[in-house]
Amino acid sequence: MLPTKIIAIALMCAASWLSMTAQVPDSVYIFSYAESGKSGLRLAVSDNGVNWTSLGDGMNFVTSDFGSWGGSATSKKMYSPRLYFSNGDKKWHAIWQVTPSGGTYAHAVSDNLIDWRPQTFFRESDMSKYRPTSYRKVDSREAYINGKAQYGSVQKISKAEADYINKRIAERKAADARHGEQAKDDPTRFAGLKDVNATIDITDNSKAISDKLIGIFFEDINYAADGGLYAELVRNRDFEFSSNDRHGWNPTTGWAIEGAELTIDTVAPIHPNNPHYAAIDASNGAVELVNNGFDGIKLTKGEGYNFSIFGRSKGATPGSINVSLVTPDGATAANATVKIASKEWRKYEVSMKSRINADSARLVVKIPANARVDLDMVSLFPQNTFKNRRNGLRKDLAQTLADLKPRFVRFPGGCVAHGQGIDNIYDWKGSVGPLEARKPLSNLWGYHQTRGLGYHEYFQFCEDINAEPLPVLAAGVPCQNSNHAAHHTHDELTLFGQQDGIPMEEMDAYVQDVLDLIEYANGDAKSTEWGRKRAEAGHPKPFNLKYIGIGNEDLISPAFKVRFKMINDAVREKYPDITVVGTVGPFYEGADYIEGWEFAREENVPMVDEHYYVSPGWMIHNQHYYDNYDRKGPKVYLGEYAAHLPGRPSNIETALAEALYLTSVERNADVVEMTSYAPLLAKDRNTQWTPDLIYFSNNDVRPTVDYYVQKLYGNNSGNRYVDSKVTLDNNDDAVSKRIGVSVVTDDKSGDMIIKLVNMLPVNVNTTVNLPYSAKSATLTRLSGSPVDKDVKPVTSTLKVNGSAIPTTLPKYSMTVIRLKNGK
Repeated sequence: MLPTKIIAIALMCAASWLSMTAQVPDSVYIFSYAESGKSGLRLAVSDNGVNWTSLGDGMNFVTSDFGSWGGSATSKKMYSPRLYFSNGDKKWHAIWQVTPSGGTYAHAVSDNLIDWRPQTFFRESDMSKYRPTSYRKVDSREAYINGKAQYGSVQKISKAEADYINKRIAERKAADARHGEQAKDDPTRFAGLKDVNATIDITDNSKAISDKLIGIFFEDINYAADGGLYAELVRNRDFEFSSNDRHGWNPTTGWAIEGAELTIDTVAPIHPNNPHYAAIDASNGAVELVNNGFDGIKLTKGEGYNFSIFGRSKGATPGSINVSLVTPDGATAANATVKIASKEWRKYEVSMKSRINADSARLVVKIPANARVDLDMVSLFPQNTFKNRRNGLRKDLAQTLADLKPRFVRFPGGCVAHGQGIDNIYDWKGSVGPLEARKPLSNLWGYHQTRGLGYHEYFQFCEDINAEPLPVLAAGVPCQNSNHAAHHTHDELTLFGQQDGIPMEEMDAYVQDVLDLIEYANGDAKSTEWGRKRAEAGHPKPFNLKYIGIGNEDLISPAFKVRFKMINDAVREKYPDITVVGTVGPFYEGADYIEGWEFAREENVPMVDEHYYVSPGWMIHNQHYYDNYDRKGPKVYLGEYAAHLPGRPSNIETALAEALYLTSVERNADVVEMTSYAPLLAKDRNTQWTPDLIYFSNNDVRPTVDYYVQKLYGNNSGNRYVDSKVTLDNNDDAVSKRIGVSVVTDDKSGDMIIKLVNMLPVNVNTTVNLPYSAKSATLTRLSGSPVDKDVKPVTSTLKVNGSAIPTTLPKYSMTVIRLKNGK
């Protein structure tokens, strides 16, 4: 708070300045400020410098990118902004503190106060590098905005500049209104609307499109891996949980012991990557070590389970341990005995068959009296995994994914790939090899990754479901949500801010890691080092990798650019046939999107990864989004998208919005080569993000309505897009935008597939005119009320007589007509 006397002097100076300039008819005053970390840069306008009107009703013209999302002092906050118009480059420069205490500052540049370039972060000692040396007069002062005192700075702008800003604000408000349209308002929006009649004339004109348009993106979020797709039933099997995973966790988390204290030791472990183990001393009587799994262990009567453990005896006699699976009421479902017979670490395995069904059993490892043993890697797997693989995947979840018929799988993230800070970047080498030698990793979503589901298993899963693998590696920088660099002392903070990146002296080694991954996937099993390691893991044949992602919705900062270029150049030189997929930030517009596309074109990146989570209204009103993309530039992978409504439900409205939008994406599948909804999986009571495509518990798998849209597209893909003309008897733009049509053909089957989406509250009576005569087809339909969450598609036989197909598209529905062999 400034002393009253200083404020009074400042107001007198401002009043004097205003009196000299207020007669200029072609200028107005703008006041720039931020609400002390609670907002971004805001602007107000005045004709006289006294009475102020908020521009954009308090919209943020630029927000801080520094730090993580959340409530900490370094969570993308803005303090004491200063706005300058440079007389040199004729651009606006915004400079602000990223913490209340200062020290670290942010700088952003704009031509017009609306469109901003990526931000740069620097120390106060470098202020002269970023603040213009010559700029329009700026005075600090207090102003009242909507009755509330704000402290900021005031300066003149021309009325032409003000008019441009107001025009852009009006455009944004109009767009926001369109994008905010929801089906709940359809009774009012379409009051009096009668059934619509539509004629769809399919032509002979077609173009080649991607045959890999529909895929899946797997990220270990919402307990998607451990406790989810990865079939391991023991929680914290490696005794490696820690407070880095989550506050309050430690190596004993998930375990209980009866008869002794659970002691964790680190002397002479199985492997340096797995340093903790349980040291059990049963000198005072038998000891029971108990694990409840991930919210209990589900058992199926008659099914087999493989138990394994690493152990060594420290007593005079070998320790025989009893292993049992016990239900909540105390019944023993299965049991076996393992004899720890060596004083050196050895792996012991035994199989058991459950005698009963149980939803929430527990594993009990009983160590007899007087025994002293060290135990680690305590594991229990169902034998009935996907494709019956050991160390395999949960069968029902994996099959649900396979049923989508995805053409590719992107893994392991997402934000998981580049981690929370440099030390948390997902190192693929730590996820392959023997399980006991793999390096556990803290998950930035707040839990633990054993990485038993590692790169080898991801590749194997892709092969099992006939999908292209698309591994994503960090571009040498951490997640744009990282907050570690706010406390970092690395010299590069001066240049790079929060994305300080892997030190340049270590980048050659990191680049080699990227090249080694390609060799692991594709290298010869005899003549290459990493090809041999793949063969040793049980897969002599190459995985035939074609794509590799570098980066994930990164800030397009100097740190990112220099490191991405190193990686991209190295891959291009050694493996020119590999398609590198770059990144253009986390949204469909804004500084990183613009800068990312410019950089991708400069570097001739063959494909970029776009992300956007948007409202159903956005998808309705942006069906021409890809129509004008440069067909000669980088291709597009729409790697993360979903329709979000308030409360984040998954229902008919969100699903049909995605289906409608995908009709336009399929039309543009000559430039958009891949798409994947995100996130994919979410476990009950362990969900950090909604909506998700599939929800599950230990006992069930519940695909959403959005899942069935993805399945309808994945099971009805084509490789050629066929032009069609849609004629309606209603000229209302709101009506036509809610009817989607896409026609493709599939060369392998010879089928023609017609996808029809109706997001109107009335039926659409449709006649589809074919370019040939047909006799029969299958019709699959998904329909319901906008709020319905549990509907599924229904398939029937459609009789066709000639070249015209009459059908009614029910209100709020998706219909797929498949003509066998194009006839």
